[in-house]
Amino acid sequence: MTEKKTQKPRFHNWKMPEIKHGRLTKWNWMVQHPENLKLGKNTDIGAFTYINALHGVEIGEGVEIGSHCSVYSVSTIDHKQGRVTLGAGCRIGSHSVIMPGVTVGKNSVVGAFSFVNHDIPGNVIAFGVPAKVVKKIKK
Repeated sequence: MTEKKTQKPRFHNWKMPEIKHGRLTKWNWMVQHPENLKLGKNTDIGAFTYINALHGVEIGEGVEIGSHCSVYSVSTIDHKQGRVTLGAGCRIGSHSVIMPGVTVGKNSVVGAFSFVNHDIPGNVIAFGVPAKVVKKIKK
């Protein structure tokens, strides 16, 4: 007789983090304009990630963002601005940059060190500078 192991949810006791404008959370990531951030349950944001939510950032349920990432809803260099949406279950590799107005679709994976300056559809793997879709994810 084989014994079936029950896998515990990744975030059994996940709680909404306390986020203050321009201050590090207890996990060492930062948000500017947290009043414009919509954070889904069971998200995991890596240390030293920076989120500028001036024009809105929505992070879906179960999203994973690696360490040292930057998510910008405004760019002071080229004056672009726009809401950023990270769809449920997507994963953003460490040291990646998400630019204003970009949507990363549900369950997509953005490889580490990627520069995302255009929308990435759902259920794909994308990476590079700029990020390009390289493969569809089979369900």
